[in-house]
Amino acid sequence: MSQPSKDGPDLERYREYLHTLARLQIDKRLRGKIDLSGVVQQTLLEAHQAHEKLRGFNDAQLAAWLRRALANNLTDEARRLGAQVRDIGRERSIQQAVDESSARLEALLAAQEPSPSEQATRQEELLRLAAALSQLPEDQRLAVELHHLEGRTLAETAEGMERSRSAVASLVFRGLRNLRRMLDQAE
Repeated sequence: MSQPSKDGPDLERYREYLHTLARLQIDKRLRGKIDLSGVVQQTLLEAHQAHEKLRGFNDAQLAAWLRRALANNLTDEARRLGAQVRDIGRERSIQQAVDESSARLEALLAAQEPSPSEQATRQEELLRLAAALSQLPEDQRLAVELHHLEGRTLAETAEGMERSRSAVASLVFRGLRNLRRMLDQAE
């Protein structure tokens, strides 16, 4: 469990978590046009600038604040490009999409009603999971993100990756196996 220091929270440990959430929200047609690392950096800069406000936040509150800031920054970038980040429905906000992706990320760690200490531990696990996802080979990472974090079926994932369903199933299997291995080693 990470406690905020007297100088404010350790924001750097959220970088991969935010990058994972940002990657999940960007339509593949916009991926080369929006600098996701820049959007994440802007989000972390805003959090650093708001360090006085964030000083008393616990991990869950800080993660929620960062998700909201990330969603706002993604929206700004999409508007700047004159495009929509998602085609799933005009009424669906990016904030809602970021929250849903975060919930799917948490679902990979599966737990019941956690106590406050379990919530803090869970937040640490989410950060480790996001970091581990970023270390997977690109095709495995994409397959796991599309299938488990975006909730696509194997057929939809295969179509999105322009691969066969069996190839995608294999990528998801290997990706999850590698994630488990990395998370076990981290413990």
